[in-house]
Amino acid sequence: MTGITIALSKGRIFEETLPLLNAAGITTPEDPETSRKLILPTNRADVRLIIVRASDVPTYVQYGAADMGVAGKDVLNEHGGAGLYQPLDLNIACCRMMVAVRNDFDYESAVRQGARLRVATKYVQTARDHFAAKGVHVDLIKLYGSMELAPLVGLSDAIVDLVSSGGTLKANNLKAVEHIADISSRLVVNQAALKLKHAAIQPMLDAFALAIRK
Repeated sequence: MTGITIALSKGRIFEETLPLLNAAGITTPEDPETSRKLILPTNRADVRLIIVRASDVPTYVQYGAADMGVAGKDVLNEHGGAGLYQPLDLNIACCRMMVAVRNDFDYESAVRQGARLRVATKYVQTARDHFAAKGVHVDLIKLYGSMELAPLVGLSDAIVDLVSSGGTLKANNLKAVEHIADISSRLVVNQAALKLKHAAIQPMLDAFALAIRK
C-alpha cells in the first residue's frame, strides 16, 4: 500500500489521539471498541488505521507494517526504540511509573539494609535499570496483569507499575514509595517511511505539533 498506515491501541490512547488526527484532517467512521475490524478506514483514501496491542505498536512501526503509531513511553522503554524516529511527545495518556508496596512494608528500611527484593512487573527492563542504578538487588518476576495482587499474596515485596490517580493502589492497601518516571504517549515513525513518504507524513507531523501547542 502506498498510503499511510497508523498503528494505534484501543482505549485511552485511541481516544486521546482522535483530536490530534482530527487536527490533521483525519477521521474514522468506526469505533474500535465496538468494531471487530482490525483495519479501520478513514475519510482519506490514503490513510488507514490498524488496531494492535499497545505493546506491539513499536514493533509494527519498526518493521514497516505501519508507517507511524502512538505508543506510551513505558512501552518504548521496554522495546528499546530501535529503528524508530520519535519526533513528538503528544502529552496524552499521562501517568507515572512507580514502585509500590503493601502499606505495612517498610521499603526504605529494606533498601537501607541491603535486602534482596522480589519485584513483580510487566516492565522488566525499566525495573532492572531503575534498581541497578540504585544498587538495589532484586529478583524480577514478570507478570502481565493484576500487579497489585502480587504483594498481597506474597508473590513479591514490591511492584513496578503505571499509576494514574492512585485509586487502585489505595483500594488494595498498597502505597507508592518511589517515582521512576513520568510517562506520556509519543508519536513514533518508521525511519524509512519518513524518507520515502515524506510529502505525506510531514504535514501530519506539523498538524500534530500545532494541535499539541494549542
